Amino acid sequence: MRQQQRTISRPASFSGIGLHTGNLSTITFNPAPEGYGLRFVRTDLDGSPEIPANVDLVTDISRGTTLTAGAADVHTVEHVLAALVGLEIDNCRIELTANEPPVGDGSALPYTQALLDSGFEDQQAPRECIVIDQIVDFKNEAKGVEIVALPHSDYRVTVMIDYKNPALGSQHSGMFNLQSEFATEFAPARTFCFLTEVEMLRSEGLIKGGNLDNAIVIVDKDVDDEQMKELSRRLGIEGSVVLGSTGILNNGTMRFPNEPARHKLLDMLGDLALVGAPLQMQILAARPGHASNIEFARKIKKLAGQKKLYRKLSAKAAAATVDINAIMKVLPHRYPFLLVDRVLEIDTESGRIVALKNVTMNEPFFSGHFPGQPVMPGVLIFEAMAQSGGMLLMNHISADGSKLAYFMGIKEGKFRKPVIPGDQLRFEVELRSKRFNTFTLYGRALVDGVLVAEAEFSVALVDRQAS
Repeated sequence: MRQQQRTISRPASFSGIGLHTGNLSTITFNPAPEGYGLRFVRTDLDGSPEIPANVDLVTDISRGTTLTAGAADVHTVEHVLAALVGLEIDNCRIELTANEPPVGDGSALPYTQALLDSGFEDQQAPRECIVIDQIVDFKNEAKGVEIVALPHSDYRVTVMIDYKNPALGSQHSGMFNLQSEFATEFAPARTFCFLTEVEMLRSEGLIKGGNLDNAIVIVDKDVDDEQMKELSRRLGIEGSVVLGSTGILNNGTMRFPNEPARHKLLDMLGDLALVGAPLQMQILAARPGHASNIEFARKIKKLAGQKKLYRKLSAKAAAATVDINAIMKVLPHRYPFLLVDRVLEIDTESGRIVALKNVTMNEPFFSGHFPGQPVMPGVLIFEAMAQSGGMLLMNHISADGSKLAYFMGIKEGKFRKPVIPGDQLRFEVELRSKRFNTFTLYGRALVDGVLVAEAEFSVALVDRQAS
C-alpha cells in the first residue's frame, strides 16, 4: 500500500448523461490539499455545496449509492469512488454540474482514464488506513448475503455472485493488488441488469439515461418480435433491438468472462470508500449489493472509531531501511544461515516489517537441491520469514540486543510457487498477537508481486546469554 497521501496533478473533465436521472452532466476532478479527502461539489447550486464521501450521508441505495448533505445530493457515486480508490488517490475535489456523474460506458474506465491522464502528485502527509484485529462479518440471510473481513497486511477483495438464474449462473472474481490489477482488470467492468428488470426499473424512475451503450442487458426470458418492438418503444431505445445468440441483448459481448462479478467487486470498492480511509484487510463477499455494502461500511467505520483501528503508513517506516551490517548487529545468524539481506520497512508502532532476500546461484543449498534444477528449499523460505519477524520483534521489544528470537512453531504453511536463482524474495511480516514472551506473526513471501509462500508462525524472545 502507498504510505503517503496523494492527489492529482491537474484538473480533468468529461461530460455525458447520468444513468438513473438522465441529466446531462460534466464531472471535473481537481487537485486537493492534504487531509481534504474525497468530496463532491455541486457547482450548479448556489454556494457550490460540498458533499463529503461519507457513509453517514448515504440516503438511498436504489440500484446505486446516493449521498445527501443539506439540500444537495449526488446519485450513483460508486463508480467514481472506485476509480479514486483503485488509483489510491486520497484527496480530490469532484465538481459536478448536475446531481449525477456522467455514466460513460457503465464502468469506472472513463473516470480512471481521466485521472490517469491528469497524473498524480505525492504529498507529504502520511496515509491513515483502517486495520482490523478481528474477523468482522455481516449477514443478510433473507438475501443470501455474507461479507467477511479478515486481518491482512494489504487490501484484497474477493466476490462471488449467484442470481439463481441460468442466464448468468454463478461467478466469482478476486482483486489482490490495486496497483497492478485495478485499471486493467476491474475498471472496465460494466454495469448490468436482466431483461426482466428493465421495464420495472424504468417504471420506478430509474435508468432514465440507460441504453445499450452503457449497460449490459442479460437476456433471461423469451420475447417475440412484437414484444421487443413494444419494449423498445416504451424504453425509448432507437433502432432495431434483437435478442441475439450471445445471451446479451443486441448480441453484445462481455469484456471478461466474469464481467458481472468484476463489476460487483467494483461497486464494492466504491461503496467501501465511504468508510473514509484506505482499508487494510481482506474482504470476502457472497452476493453483495449496495445495501449490504453500505451496512458493512458502517460496521467497519463504527468498529474503527470504537477501537481506534487507524494506522498511519508513516514516512518513518519507509525511511527505516536497514542494510546487512545493521542486520548483523541484531540477528545472531551468520553464513550460510543469515537469510535476510535488507530491511525496507520497520513500523514498530503497528508491528510490521518488509525485508528482502536476494536468491543467487551461489547459495550453498543449490548444489544438492536439486542438481540441474535448482529450487530454494521451502523450509528456508520460512526460516528467512522468521528471521524477518525476529528483526521486527527485537526492534519492537528489545532494541538493545539483549534478546534472541527463537522460531517455535508454524501453522497454515503453504508453498505457492518455486523460488529459483535470480529471484528476489520480499517478506511482509506482521505481528498478530502476544502472550507472555511468545509472539504470533503472519508472514508472506512474494517474488515480483506474486505470492510464493505464506504462514502463521510463533517466535519466543529469550535472554541472550553472555559470551
